[in-house]
Amino acid sequence: MTHVRRSPEEIAANRARYEEHQRKGLEFAPKALPGASPLPAPEIAPNKIVHREVIPGGWNWSTNIKKNEVLRVSLDHGFSTISLVAWSAADTSERLNLPDTVKVQWTTALGKGRVIFSDMGRVMFSVTEDSSGAHDGLMGGSTSASNAAKYGEEKRNTRNNLILLATKAGLDKRDIPPALALFAPVRVDQDGAFRWKPELLRGGDYVELRAEMDMIVGFSNCPHPLDPDPVYRPNPVTVTRIAAIEPPADDLCRTATAEAVRGFENNTLAAM
Repeated sequence: MTHVRRSPEEIAANRARYEEHQRKGLEFAPKALPGASPLPAPEIAPNKIVHREVIPGGWNWSTNIKKNEVLRVSLDHGFSTISLVAWSAADTSERLNLPDTVKVQWTTALGKGRVIFSDMGRVMFSVTEDSSGAHDGLMGGSTSASNAAKYGEEKRNTRNNLILLATKAGLDKRDIPPALALFAPVRVDQDGAFRWKPELLRGGDYVELRAEMDMIVGFSNCPHPLDPDPVYRPNPVTVTRIAAIEPPADDLCRTATAEAVRGFENNTLAAM
């Protein structure tokens, strides 16, 4: 296939169309989403807890979750970055899609009030609570090579953990989507470089993700590739599955942006 170079005028016209589309999308969005959720995290009533799992540093865990149940992921034992992937339980070919999640909402800041999309344009999760907003949807997790370069020896890594999770679910490594790294304070500077910003974390942070469909959800508790700590020492991370409650019609995550509204319309159509 022959590559056709675009002229400077064509590039400028394409950028202008993109910026106009972005402007129209942002006009619908709220001027400001809610601030960070308060710390410490509120107690969960015992009768609302479906299951609680403490994932040791370096290990992985997966669970099935029902629509409207909530996963609280909390740093009760010190700092750690934990990566998340998800598949629709009804059809595992539908999976987490972080590029669309970022692109459709015009932001890499996935915090309270935002949603996380599948590759079918449906909403998989709503971020209902979040104490930090320090999550990375761009870089992905660690690999054998990145760990060897950083620590000088083989350590458990996100890629291998996710392959294990996928295999247990009857899936292949080709079925693994890019992972969302929770509690990874990564930001992109004006030169396009990824930066680790630890000041975004507050200590004892937590995030709550409401399931918007039945799903298989997997977690890998391994250090982020940009974590500057030269010692491999991820702390345990607590994941609490909370009983389902039907959200109200005016729920923030369902109404904050035109893109979220369309995503939930797709959820409704798929359920018919």
